[in-house]
Amino acid sequence: MFYKMREQINKRFIVTFAIFLKCDLQKGLLNMKSTVGKHPEIKYLEGPRSRTDELIFTIKVVFQFIKGFRALHFVGPCITVFGSARYKEDHEYYQKTRALSAKIAQLGFTIMTGGGPGIMEAANRGAKDVGGRSVGCNIELPFEQKPNPYLDKWTSIKFFFVRKVLLLKYSYGFVVMPGGFGTMDEFFEALTLIQTGMMQKFPIIIVGKKYHENLIKYIDDLKNAGTISQEDEHLFLVTDNIDEATEHISLHCIRPFGLKPKMKFKWLGE
Repeated sequence: MFYKMREQINKRFIVTFAIFLKCDLQKGLLNMKSTVGKHPEIKYLEGPRSRTDELIFTIKVVFQFIKGFRALHFVGPCITVFGSARYKEDHEYYQKTRALSAKIAQLGFTIMTGGGPGIMEAANRGAKDVGGRSVGCNIELPFEQKPNPYLDKWTSIKFFFVRKVLLLKYSYGFVVMPGGFGTMDEFFEALTLIQTGMMQKFPIIIVGKKYHENLIKYIDDLKNAGTISQEDEHLFLVTDNIDEATEHISLHCIRPFGLKPKMKFKWLGE
């Protein structure tokens, strides 16, 4: 009798679960009207997406990561350059980025960017000027952003957060050139990960003292307010000097992390 009761309970559970799942798939969300806690006057909001939608989205994200990993796995140690897509080739920031990236490429690093125009193009172009390696992680936008013509290898990603992970994952240092919201987002993401110990203490170089004057003042205000630590100001270097920036990367990337020139084997045709 006990086994019959247990079998009936299992059947009821399976039927109940199937009905529950069917309703969730049809409606896209559960119609939960009950309130929680000591404040019954609060009516909690619900999201518009079903669990099926969330599963499909998760699968898409995973495939985007796999796509990026496959494309960039063999690019070697990178220095990622952030900056505005709006500067033209005759602008001083474009020219300085090109010159700095050439110097960094001569250290043996691959220059990585978002793969677009402006500062990104200048950085990739600088690497190509000296025969260095140049890669890009482009973003698919409603208005088309084509990869710049100075890339040895690139991939296009649908989601900004996936792209940002890829830009950070393969890098041993970051150069922040003048830019807008996207540049600031990337800069503070890298800074936060280093500050919290979630990423190793890779160097961050902010180029353009005048342009970033208010940014540095804002960071000083955070320090004075006690919302960041006093030592956090040492997590980045602010400079206008290309040689100083290059030396800083050499000092804080190559030596501390044991990077060495890649061995070539002539008998393998390399």
